[in-house]
Amino acid sequence: MEIQLDTRVGDVVKANYKTAQLFDKNKIDFCCGGGITIREACIKSGADMEQLLPELKMMVTLNDPDSKYMDGMELDELCDYIEKRHHTYVNDNIPFLRQKLEKLCDVHGANHSELFEVQELFDATAGNLTTHMQKEEILVFPLIRKMVKLNREGSDFEKIYEDVKKNIALLDDEHQAEGERFVKIAEVTSSYTVPADGCTTYRITYQTLSDFEQDLHRHIHLENNILFVKALQLGK
Repeated sequence: MEIQLDTRVGDVVKANYKTAQLFDKNKIDFCCGGGITIREACIKSGADMEQLLPELKMMVTLNDPDSKYMDGMELDELCDYIEKRHHTYVNDNIPFLRQKLEKLCDVHGANHSELFEVQELFDATAGNLTTHMQKEEILVFPLIRKMVKLNREGSDFEKIYEDVKKNIALLDDEHQAEGERFVKIAEVTSSYTVPADGCTTYRITYQTLSDFEQDLHRHIHLENNILFVKALQLGK
């Protein structure tokens, strides 16, 4: 892939997910904000574009079979993968994190009042993400699967495409909200830094929160930069 300053951030990460760590390092949002160019992203974040560009060009040459596999998936297959991998991960970890955050607030809240803000932020994420994923599984993903099926058959799918386009715009807004909420969680926890008096539960909870955020980034990347982009292209 030839990378220039006018290349979209999401296209770079789609080509090689290893580049995500460089964007993270430079405080560039590659999942929710993947629709803008490298130049625009650098201006927005204050990153040095002359330094970042050669680093991206080097990293994108590294072997990343997972990215090639994801980008080569049919859209209906990608819907299945997102549900089985990322939706399952979210559903499995929400109860665990809620329980651990409640325990931390009870035990350490008196000395670390920021824990209550983290708990409030994550509770909002848990509720909104659950509703968001249900919307995808019940409404949007079935529409995308049907659109793919009709396209294979050579049948008209204009009405379905319009519904998909409308719902993708709503899902994009919800992705943005959850991305911003986790930025706040990272800020409140000083990038998941456990205080000196933190116990084992503290360390496990913060590590799981960090892992949850990283999984959410990849989850949103697969939808915003691959699934939704290709679904809209198919309709055109």
